[in-house]
Amino acid sequence: MTGPLRDETVLVIGRGGGIARAIVIAARDAGAHVIAAGRDRRALCDTYAGEPDITTETVDLTDESAIAALGERLGSVDHAVSTASARARGPLADLDPDAVRLSFDTKVIGPLLLAKHLAPRMGENGSFTLFSGVAAAKIAVGTLAVAITNGAADILARSLALELAPIRVNAISPGVIDTGAWDALGEQAKADYFADIGARNPARRIGTADDIANAVLFAMTSTFLTGATLHIDGGEPLT
Repeated sequence: MTGPLRDETVLVIGRGGGIARAIVIAARDAGAHVIAAGRDRRALCDTYAGEPDITTETVDLTDESAIAALGERLGSVDHAVSTASARARGPLADLDPDAVRLSFDTKVIGPLLLAKHLAPRMGENGSFTLFSGVAAAKIAVGTLAVAITNGAADILARSLALELAPIRVNAISPGVIDTGAWDALGEQAKADYFADIGARNPARRIGTADDIANAVLFAMTSTFLTGATLHIDGGEPLT
């Protein structure tokens, strides 16, 4: 298969749907061999059954030994993308400290350890793409823990970009994206929320998983981009 990632190996950590799946398919279509990894390998196997150039692996980003073992099994990798998250929402009075710790462990400490164990297995043209989020740029009551986690992910990307150079490290900061993450609101509440956000942001629509996947491809293949956070949020922080 031809494409900007031809013959390269891309590791994508996350669930079998939504943004992670869009990235897996986009990277494969760009010529890469893709390894989809997560805690539930069986679900990933079901998701990608029969898909060419996509294999699955098991990893838990809250467990350093699991990350190290994944690195041993992979041997080498060209690019790694971590979409994993564990959100801790709610006002300060209601925040569960364990949920906040899990949020940091999954989105900050886990990617840090991923870089620790995979960077030595990458060539100088390799890259890491981490995930931040719009809550770090648009502060609101009820998203305190999400905001500080995402802000830490931004700083992590910049710090790793300097320490791991010339391996490149960038972050993606999505806005409101139409994935299953909002289904818990209920059909009508979700529709109302999307309509409100789409009417107010400058892009005048809700983001899609493909919007984010395209940004990740850009981050992986743009060899003069490092230490940056790409805000794929429809201009939401401006509202």
